[in-house]
Amino acid sequence: MSMKTMSAVCALSLGLAGAAFAEYPERPINMVIPYGAGGATDISARTIAEPLGAAVGKPLVMANVTGAGGATGSVAVQNAKEDGYTMLFARVGSHSVNPAMKATLPYGLDDFRFVTVYEINPVACAVSPSSGITSMDDLVAKVNEGGVTYSSSGVGSLLHLAAVMVLKEFGVEEPLTQTTHIPQKGGGAAATAVLNGTATFLCTNSSAISGFVANKQLVPLMVTTAEPVAGFDVPTAADLGKPALHQLVGWTGIAGPDGLPDDVADKWGAWMATATKDEGFLSKMTERGSVIELMSPEDANAFIERQYNTFRKLVDELGMRIEG
Repeated sequence: MSMKTMSAVCALSLGLAGAAFAEYPERPINMVIPYGAGGATDISARTIAEPLGAAVGKPLVMANVTGAGGATGSVAVQNAKEDGYTMLFARVGSHSVNPAMKATLPYGLDDFRFVTVYEINPVACAVSPSSGITSMDDLVAKVNEGGVTYSSSGVGSLLHLAAVMVLKEFGVEEPLTQTTHIPQKGGGAAATAVLNGTATFLCTNSSAISGFVANKQLVPLMVTTAEPVAGFDVPTAADLGKPALHQLVGWTGIAGPDGLPDDVADKWGAWMATATKDEGFLSKMTERGSVIELMSPEDANAFIERQYNTFRKLVDELGMRIEG
């Protein structure tokens, strides 16, 4: 064999070896946001994008793949190659509410591998100052009188489920018939409906109404967490003796297809541990009322499963399951 041929063979062998042992990631990673621009998921994803991209060491290609309450983007990741190059910003709506509410959802929790849940969004219930309602007792009394309405971001959304769950926990036996649901096109429109008097109240992510609360445009009545929420000087669910409502929170996490390799999942855990410590990220998210809490894959899966079971039980009990 000539020296020229030997050199060519060696070069080919080294090239094949390099390809076989290429370190993940060797190219940009597609990050699917299953909701539209400006929503809670989009804000969370784009706020963490910079510190997360720095930790990853490769560009993160952020894409809003919207539709069907988060299902369209989720399915895109469910069906993606299981190599870590297409990942999902999973959300309470797409992976707790949708599976609990929708009978024909094309995926289940087992179709994804959760790397972490990193953000908790407390749910706050609020009314307009002109309503005269200043407490949950006042709200329940109004419900019993009749004529109370609540807004949400759509039928089968977290906000829809939240209002019903809160009323049920506070002793309203038939919240679906004792109140009137006024669905809107998104969380912003749901808050606006309460601001302009179209709806009596809403229960939504605290981050979505923190500005309205700070400006005294909305009056908060409670938060669903065990601990107080910055900017919301109201009782917690623990203060009010309603611990079941601790499951009623929004959240954001990172997930890939179910067959995501262990080594890839481990890297995501390390990257997220670094990114969530970034001071700029922490400051921005805390100002919005979010609680940054990095969960292990095991804790994340257990948390999501508990929340799903809580929501599914309520849905079945009240007949809220969407069959179509």
